[in-house]
Amino acid sequence: GRAYVREKVCQEYRMLGKENFRTLTIIANSRKYSNGTFEEIRHLVREIVSLAETCCADGADPSCYDAGGSHPWTTLTPPNPTSAPDPLIPRRWVSLSHLCRRFLYEYSSSYGQAPLPVLLASTRTFLSMVSTCCISPAPTACFLKEKLERKTLSLLTLTSNRICSRFSAYGKDKVSFSYLASLAQKVPSASFEDLLPLAEDAAELSSQCCDSVAEDCMQKKLLEHTAKVCTVLSARDGRFSDCCKGKNLMENHFCILALPPAPAPKLPKASEPTNKELCGKEGALQATRSLFELARRHPSLPDAVLAKLYDSSGKLRGECCSTKDPSACLDSKRKQMEAELHPLLEKASQLCGQYNKLPFLEFKKRLRESLTQAKPEASPAKLERLLEQRASFASTCCLPDAPPLLCASKV
Repeated sequence: GRAYVREKVCQEYRMLGKENFRTLTIIANSRKYSNGTFEEIRHLVREIVSLAETCCADGADPSCYDAGGSHPWTTLTPPNPTSAPDPLIPRRWVSLSHLCRRFLYEYSSSYGQAPLPVLLASTRTFLSMVSTCCISPAPTACFLKEKLERKTLSLLTLTSNRICSRFSAYGKDKVSFSYLASLAQKVPSASFEDLLPLAEDAAELSSQCCDSVAEDCMQKKLLEHTAKVCTVLSARDGRFSDCCKGKNLMENHFCILALPPAPAPKLPKASEPTNKELCGKEGALQATRSLFELARRHPSLPDAVLAKLYDSSGKLRGECCSTKDPSACLDSKRKQMEAELHPLLEKASQLCGQYNKLPFLEFKKRLRESLTQAKPEASPAKLERLLEQRASFASTCCLPDAPPLLCASKV
């Protein structure tokens, strides 16, 4: 309700102060209205800050918000063409302030999902670096030194944008599964019991910090999480051990994220959960364990396909476990799913396996050959279309930081 929104906004305004509130409002609205022009965002922000200043003051009448709050909080208003710069402020200052705000707008649109405090810190240090180095007698050396100093913050911005994009698309439970599957593919020797707490910890971190305005939430929790991952997995895998040797935990985390899947291990056939287990109290956990076993045996399966399987598994249990005969329902649906899914799993696994192993031109050459063999009757135009479609899927969705919503539509 409106009272809740006002209280939330006023709490942020008091906690951050006017200038930080203005900066975060630019960032938040640049993300929210990514199609809006800079002028529209600037106008909207001016309205919001002015409203907060008036209505969040001690003793302000609650109806103040009701009277002025209908449009700035809810709609993107066009800029006022008659608004002129304040005559008391020198033109040079107006243009500098305008440039800084435009930079915030561009930067926030690029890292649309990183938490607001991370974006604020990142833009501040970037602008500080520019103002320091542009007047330095040796700008190149200055930029090199400053970039090294802000490397941790740059990695935090990049990493948290990726973490929160996935959280925004998937929600807490699915993020936990996605992270579990990714670790299973990188360290197939680790057990479900080893990896599940790490996946749950990553999901908890996302839910606590992605929407938080607490200044150090993401950095603090991410460093704690990286320390846990390193403690559990360094002894199990040499690649994790190498990533965890560095003194900078943020660089260690980035190194772990960038690790490619391990080669497919030789593991015995995994046992499937029974129908009774799937519909029991721990049905969701049993289904997750089954998908974990699949992920560790198919290291090249991309996140988008595994996420699709996770959705199908939940849907299957939802449709069957409440029926009169859950076993009959599960058996028939499972047969249908297996018939549809096995070819998809094979194709996706092979496609991403080749994409991750080969240089791109070689990958496309092999793909063209296999498509020509598989579809000898297809016209050259159709083959070319299929080739581009598969190559586009591989180059977008076989990567560890693949965009989840786009790739879900491509599956």
